[in-house]
Amino acid sequence: MRLLEELIYRESEYLTRRHFLKQGSLGLGAVALACMSGCDKVPAVSASGFPETGISNLVPKAKRIIFLHMAGAPSQLELFDYKPLLHQLDAKPCPESLLDGKRFAFITGVPEMLGPQFSFQQYGASGSWVSELLPNFTEVVDDVLFMKALHTEEFNHAPAQLFMHTGSPRLGRPSFGSWVNYGLGSENENLPGFVVLVSGQSAPSGGKSLWGSGFLPSIYQGVEFRSKGDPVLYVSNPDGVPRNVRRVVTDAINQINESAYQEVGDPEILTRMAQYEMAFKMQMSVPQATDLTEEPQYIHQLYGTDPGNVSFANNCLLARRLAERGVRFIQLYHRGWDSHGSNDFENLHGGFKKRCFEVDRPMTALIKDLKQRGMLDDTLVIWGGEFGRTPMQENRQGRTNPFKGRDHHGNAFTMWMTGAGVKTGITYGETDEIGYEGVKGRIHIHDLQATLLHQLGLDHEKLTYHFQGRDFRLTDVHGKVVKEILA
Repeated sequence: MRLLEELIYRESEYLTRRHFLKQGSLGLGAVALACMSGCDKVPAVSASGFPETGISNLVPKAKRIIFLHMAGAPSQLELFDYKPLLHQLDAKPCPESLLDGKRFAFITGVPEMLGPQFSFQQYGASGSWVSELLPNFTEVVDDVLFMKALHTEEFNHAPAQLFMHTGSPRLGRPSFGSWVNYGLGSENENLPGFVVLVSGQSAPSGGKSLWGSGFLPSIYQGVEFRSKGDPVLYVSNPDGVPRNVRRVVTDAINQINESAYQEVGDPEILTRMAQYEMAFKMQMSVPQATDLTEEPQYIHQLYGTDPGNVSFANNCLLARRLAERGVRFIQLYHRGWDSHGSNDFENLHGGFKKRCFEVDRPMTALIKDLKQRGMLDDTLVIWGGEFGRTPMQENRQGRTNPFKGRDHHGNAFTMWMTGAGVKTGITYGETDEIGYEGVKGRIHIHDLQATLLHQLGLDHEKLTYHFQGRDFRLTDVHGKVVKEILA
């Protein structure tokens, strides 16, 4: 009896206001702090399922971006940044000044210098230097802008790829395409605003975080399309489930989700609803958009495509088809460019040559195709890796690698860009006489990101998202628009 009375007393104590204020003071403080810091705020969601950001846009020059990322980092010294002095220095010991206080991924001891492994010539009215490995690309050098003094602090693949595409070398930040999707939304309600296409030997070192939405609502993450089999995994109806049944199922699920959202207000529920609806629409739009067999034979000859197989060429043609249909950000990854010289796959005279052959024709075709359709005026195309390569040959544990190769190098590397208000037929930036450091027109990764956003009509300082008590942006607290390369 006494125990029962004690339990009744405790229960009545729990119901008093005094007990609530005494025991819940820390919780109430946390709630108040969250409200004061704005952690409870989420963007309003429009009828399309995309939050209304209220971002003040600049006048856009580009409607979309096609980003061709050569995962593994191609050697600029074998492609675009010709350094005749390296011929004279070939096989000589690397000067101490290039090694003291510097960090490398693999080089130890004193490596040998490595001269250019392929011949170069100047092409076009611009007189741009291009190596023999890219014979098709020489036809469009006057249509592109070369940036020869990019630099990054990262010198390992995954952090450098994350830095290039999320603005941070660590996991958890939204990708470039997600920021663009968040800032501008999609032009086509039947296709994702951000599509990813992967080719090469394996997935990029940075993994799927390279196209993840990070702390942004997951509606903004990239959707990976495949060039073989179903374009999108699980988008097809299962056997025995017709489209009208899928419509009924989707509506029923979203009614349940709507009830849940009205009850708890979680914005991710709205994302889930929008994704269900998008998946239903994609069942009709994606097969048609990705059907390369619709293209005429001369286009297949131009790109070197082989419908039904996984290839960079197929992905370039698919990128043009997606751009035509209003996809805002199209990201291509082509893996296999790591050229250390430790084996034939990483040999400048082996795997590297094969990668050049795989991309030369289709990337040239993409520029020509966009130009002849009038799409290059509002489509920004950019090509490059996550960093560059050293002017010395890589050695590991003090021993020179068995094949010709170069180590990772973030101090200076080359990328090119074309379309949508970018100056063309020029080279911006310059490296020293051996390609080790940028000496003029240096561009940091955050500067590149700020410039690309600017061309899309987005101010990189205003494109922010409030998370964990502060505003985040793609360029963090850095970056400036490189106005010298804009027309």
